[in-house]
Amino acid sequence: QVQLVESGGGLVQAGGSLRLSCVASGSILSINTMGWYRQAPGKQRELVATITSGGSTNYADSAKGRFTISRDNAKNTVYLQMNSLKPEDTAVYYCNSDIRPSYGLRNIRTYWGHGTQVTVSS
Repeated sequence: QVQLVESGGGLVQAGGSLRLSCVASGSILSINTMGWYRQAPGKQRELVATITSGGSTNYADSAKGRFTISRDNAKNTVYLQMNSLKPEDTAVYYCNSDIRPSYGLRNIRTYWGHGTQVTVSS
């Protein structure tokens, strides 16, 4: 089996910083794109940032200039450094990854973590 586990969420004041981490573990053959999404109460889940296995990144407009996504391929880990946080960044942040498992048909599929809460107070 494959699982993604996020950590690093919490409560922070506006203007503060948080660093989220997500570790992929289990029967993994390879990992392609990894990313972060978020879902605020009453809203749809939205893209925050993605990073390919080669290091190419993509950011939502709301994240550009404030958030930085990175990954450590040796540790199967993706990070999200969030600076200059705003109350509107309050959401549950989910890790997402396209993984080829080392079992079964070995087809690439998308896996999700259970999420970590980020709350930014004004």
